[in-house]
Amino acid sequence: QVAAMNPVAVDKEDVPESVIAQEIEIGKEQARRDGKPEEMLEKIAQGKLGKFYKENTLLNQEFIKDNKQTIRQYLQSVDKSLTVTGFKRFNLNM
Repeated sequence: QVAAMNPVAVDKEDVPESVIAQEIEIGKEQARRDGKPEEMLEKIAQGKLGKFYKENTLLNQEFIKDNKQTIRQYLQSVDKSLTVTGFKRFNLNM
């Protein structure tokens, strides 16, 4: 999963504040370019942030072998006591 999907963090709480702020700003800017009203920008950006979490945090990603469940759901189905505390991804530019 980590090799294929390249998550940036284990869970939402592990994403650095600087990355969250950057993603919110990107979401607001995209909404502005799409002509959305200023008062809706924050809500739109938060929705885009939710999508970012689903795509970029390991436990919230769809399991690549069964996209009907997330990694969190898969782990719970195997053993409710399983937890992920971290991961390392190596890239051997060959």
